[in-house]
Amino acid sequence: MATTFLTGSTGYIGSYVADLILRHHPDERLAVLVRAKTPDAARKRLWKSLQMHMSFDEFVSFLPRFDIYLGDLTSPDLGLDADAKKKLTSTASSVLHVAASLNRKSSKTCFNVNLRGTLSVIKLAQAMSETNGLRRFSDVSTAAAAGQRQNETVMEDDCIDWDRSDYDPYARTKKFCEHMVQELLPDVQRSIFRPSIVLGDSRFPETTQFDMVRAFAGLAYMRVLPFNPQWRADIVPADYVSKGIVKVHMDDNPKHEAFHMSSGEDSLTYAEIVQALRDAGHKPKMVFAPKLKGTFGGAVEALMSTPRKWGVAPSASLMKVFLPYLTYNTVFDNSHIVEALGGEKPRSFREYGYALLRFAVDGNFTYPFKDWPSDGDEKVAKVA
Repeated sequence: MATTFLTGSTGYIGSYVADLILRHHPDERLAVLVRAKTPDAARKRLWKSLQMHMSFDEFVSFLPRFDIYLGDLTSPDLGLDADAKKKLTSTASSVLHVAASLNRKSSKTCFNVNLRGTLSVIKLAQAMSETNGLRRFSDVSTAAAAGQRQNETVMEDDCIDWDRSDYDPYARTKKFCEHMVQELLPDVQRSIFRPSIVLGDSRFPETTQFDMVRAFAGLAYMRVLPFNPQWRADIVPADYVSKGIVKVHMDDNPKHEAFHMSSGEDSLTYAEIVQALRDAGHKPKMVFAPKLKGTFGGAVEALMSTPRKWGVAPSASLMKVFLPYLTYNTVFDNSHIVEALGGEKPRSFREYGYALLRFAVDGNFTYPFKDWPSDGDEKVAKVA
């Protein structure tokens, strides 16, 4: 039985990836790095991340296929002791690196988690390659690695341009992570995945990732939008992103190395998104005023400095972070992943955007996580 070393299994996209591998690749084990002090705490973190995808009984049935390693991306050698490192390097046959900091404001956090963490994962992959060979190293990057753009369609093989400036520390560090993977693993088959704006799931309204959803909801309730109605927003659902990642990662010989996980030329304009929300029952009416873009940006800056007790500074900070990606009218060609998935394209945001909005707003931007069942330890012990 082969083993994939998966980072980020307790995160949003990582949970989708873990679920798909467990369900559709029964001969694959998952070695997962979990930030926890004990195996029991690690299992509970895994259950919290996976419960949107499965029942507790299903989770327990999958546990025998997990190899859980206690560690952290920012610790030396990922926090693995000598025995754990030896076991992992001698058993893992591929690496799927999903974990990352999405903190677009903190250079320190992005450098520690994204750069130092990815370097540690690469060094571990080098040891795996030297021990038993490595089938593939897959790195989940971001379309933001394309740098500052305006009114473009970015092709997969032309995404990285070192002469361009970056919007934030997240984009800058993820771009360099791609560079490290290519430079330090020259003899290993590699796959690079660059998701665009990931919003929700096209199959159901629930989500556990709310940062971008908050920005979307904030805009949905504004009466005046500082956008050109014909600007496009490259939004893609998490289920499509994860399906593409797993398909390519498990393929022994994918045709391409870089994949934009995006809607590409099928991306909706803001006018189409607003109309789709109206058609689905969203009542607030919005008008477009692109000339107010600068004024809006100044207002966001001002609101970021308001007293904490007013409660608007966090939302303003969030909007400040995402505003460049909402106004650059740039989409990312997705030909490679559509080809890899046999012609399948992502479902349009117009089909599920309103359901996501209602779930987020009605639930106060929280997911109703279930506690560890009272008989959970007993069930786990039976499969141990």
